[in-house]
Amino acid sequence: MICDNITVKDGVLYFAGQNTVELAKEYGTPLYLLDEDKIREKCRSYKKAFKMHFGPAAQPLYASKANCFKRIYEIMKEEEMGIDVVSSGEIYVALRAGYDLSHAFFHSNNKTDEDIAYAIENGIGYFVADNVEEVKAVEAEAARRGIKQKLLLRLTPGIDPHTYEAVATGKVDSKFGTPIETGQADEIVEFTLRQEHIILEGFHCHVGSQVFGEDIFERAAVVMLEFIAAMRDKYGYTAKVLDLGGGYGVRYTENDPYLDIETKVGQVAASIRETCRRLNLEMPEIHMEPGRSIVADAGMTLYTVGTVKKIPGYKNYVSIDGGMPDNPRFALYRSSYTCLPANKMDEKCEFECSIVGRCCESGDIIQEHVMMPESIGRYDTVAVCTTGAYNYSMASNYNKLPRPPVVMLKGGSESYVAVKRESFEDLIRNDV
Repeated sequence: MICDNITVKDGVLYFAGQNTVELAKEYGTPLYLLDEDKIREKCRSYKKAFKMHFGPAAQPLYASKANCFKRIYEIMKEEEMGIDVVSSGEIYVALRAGYDLSHAFFHSNNKTDEDIAYAIENGIGYFVADNVEEVKAVEAEAARRGIKQKLLLRLTPGIDPHTYEAVATGKVDSKFGTPIETGQADEIVEFTLRQEHIILEGFHCHVGSQVFGEDIFERAAVVMLEFIAAMRDKYGYTAKVLDLGGGYGVRYTENDPYLDIETKVGQVAASIRETCRRLNLEMPEIHMEPGRSIVADAGMTLYTVGTVKKIPGYKNYVSIDGGMPDNPRFALYRSSYTCLPANKMDEKCEFECSIVGRCCESGDIIQEHVMMPESIGRYDTVAVCTTGAYNYSMASNYNKLPRPPVVMLKGGSESYVAVKRESFEDLIRNDV
């Protein structure tokens, strides 16, 4: 199986030690499942690797946009993880979960004045400023309150990760960050250092997502450390913090490689140490922002089959009771997924089909060229693996479909609702 929390027993798919067919009956479908034990395991792996290779001050920060709801923040609090947030909405959810925002880093390329005021009012630890306009806005709000606000500058190191174009964020012409290559990063550092109510803690970069064996993080670290050394030599300022962002890949299919967190972090640390020696720099406090790699394979989505359409000589469709509203990633990126016949795992899969949703939209597809049993039909359960990231967090009510619940699994036998299934009443709650 693609993930070590997926097993088969008596022809039935088990996830996190629990019978998926029974879970579908108990909670209904569509149904998001999340393996709480796997999430905690990933958090601890990152913390252990950071301490071992980067030192005790280093921090892994959970990238909230991957999957955001109250229980996730409670888990991050319990696991003593930092977080990054990208909106006032994520800040609000973290606050409602009792998370201490002094450990939070506020991203986004266009924070409004209201966002900035709300974050400062609620004790945000750090802003990650994308541009000069934001630095000015943070300075003005901090001055109005008579405080000094910690801040990182997001820079673009000019590295192409060769992943999906839509999630490549480290190139010179990215919408995110201030580019080093054009000299604008130098200018924003000089400007920020002159602000009276901002404490410039260091620099941030993020090069993209679904990074596996490539040396992307090592290359980014070298560029950023060389920039840190240049700012030291030019302005007498040495960055305390270097945040290398997130982006480690996960296994969506059997073709994706396994990624060992401790090994990858060790490789990045070795590159950083060597570069620091060459530049006569003390190693900064290193941060990274895993999101997908913490929650993706902790997730699975269950659906019930409705219709099966066979067009001889052309193609076949298996329609499910969810689709692009609960998982838009194929429609957006043509993302790969592994789809399994949860109640017929002992049958040969020789029927090629497209797993499609129930929306009035031709692009409502979960996955094409899927092999299912010839007997697949109405009332069968289909499981889509590795859906813990960017499924619930990107879900919509397109076609006025209520969003599914999130059910957490733990200990091999316990399950509980973390997010309730939306009702029809929820669909008009804000209508007037």
